Amino acid sequence: MADARRTALITGSGRNIGKATALRLAADGFNVVINGSSDQGACNAVAAEVAAAGVESSVIMADVGDKADARRMVAEAIERFGGVDVLVNNAALRPIDKFLECDDDDWQRVIDVNLNGAIWLAKACLPGMVERGWGRIVNFAGMNAIHGYSGRAHVSVSKHGSWGLTKALAKEFAPNGITVNIISSGPIQPESASPEELEHLEDTKKRVPMNRMGDPSEIAATVGWLVSDGGAFTTGQLLQVNGGAQT
Repeated sequence: MADARRTALITGSGRNIGKATALRLAADGFNVVINGSSDQGACNAVAAEVAAAGVESSVIMADVGDKADARRMVAEAIERFGGVDVLVNNAALRPIDKFLECDDDDWQRVIDVNLNGAIWLAKACLPGMVERGWGRIVNFAGMNAIHGYSGRAHVSVSKHGSWGLTKALAKEFAPNGITVNIISSGPIQPESASPEELEHLEDTKKRVPMNRMGDPSEIAATVGWLVSDGGAFTTGQLLQVNGGAQT
């Protein structure tokens, strides 16, 4: 039975920004669909925290970089809650691969997860949003959409694409009461990371005048505002939440 509350689907919500966003939107009264591709235990733990906020949750494991799996996830969310009102495209891959050494399959995988997944999920969620005359889509660019990083050409390309998608969908669906925005976050303190990833984050932090990494909750707070009634007049925007880092 569908709940009268609005429902948010957050990809990659078993940890870090996705987890913080799930908890923030649960605190704001949204039912939450929690998604991961491999660590169901982490997703179940987030679901337990969401339930403690007094809202409903559902864990749907799916690979957003697979079109059929992405569509299945949305179909299951709609069946469970009656619709998806908020889509947060957070799941992403950020491997470090030198351009000339990155093979076609690895390149395509990054594009599928980071860009095509957002496209497939938006296409599946938007019809219901249009029908209800209300919807929110939040994409993520990171600083990869603004700065060029050695070894991350595929990530930058995918995130630039997400920025273009955001602007185009914002204009097309504004008359339907739907906003579409994108957040470019600065370096965020992760729950865990590889030595290479930590090195990249530390290097990125040098661009940040605040001289610190952000906390996932600070990004989640921005998402919370964008999907609230207070964010209803903000659409097609790239919001830089990065401690003052400049382009």
